[in-house]
Amino acid sequence: TVDQAYLAKRQLRKGTAGWMLLAGLGVSYVISGDFAGWNFGIAEAGWGGFAIAACLMALMYLALVLALAEMSAAIPAAGGGYSFARQAMGPAGGYLTGLAVLIEYALAPAAIVIFIGSAVEALLGVNGPLVYLLFYAVFIGIHLAGVGEALKVMMVISGLAVFAILATAVALIGDFDSANLFDIAPTDAAGASTFMPFGWYGIWAALPFG
Repeated sequence: TVDQAYLAKRQLRKGTAGWMLLAGLGVSYVISGDFAGWNFGIAEAGWGGFAIAACLMALMYLALVLALAEMSAAIPAAGGGYSFARQAMGPAGGYLTGLAVLIEYALAPAAIVIFIGSAVEALLGVNGPLVYLLFYAVFIGIHLAGVGEALKVMMVISGLAVFAILATAVALIGDFDSANLFDIAPTDAAGASTFMPFGWYGIWAALPFG
């Protein structure tokens, strides 16, 4: 059962974030994969295998979004997954879920800042701990400014990312050659083919990058 007293103490302030900012937050969570994860996914599964892996991940993400939408309406608390797990499995379940979320939030920024460092190195020839520290400081400062401010910055970054992807796709249309999609020689893995050069295992290995 939902503890109304518990929920009353854990509400977001009204006006902090509208649906558009929250939608931008959702886009920002996944769009980084278009810049970084897809290259690794193709290396693991080839174009065809990775296309299958990406479709599977898209279906799972859709299911996650629909489930979160249902739970957010039924349990309107600011704690996200922690709040949902606490209401369903009690304080212990909520604690373990919250701990897992904290681990995720500790590891994800580290991975992101490493990718940013690689991009900075490609552009300026500079990389390393000082670059990571600089971007950590920038992002922490943005979040300290406030939830609304952080979401607005994220919305702008997401918009720029979408524009960059579309601009790149349009610019490369003239150089597209479908033969390049299947230029990886099939291995001896189970199910391997020109379409899936690394077989069924390649699809499994590419799921994290979908």
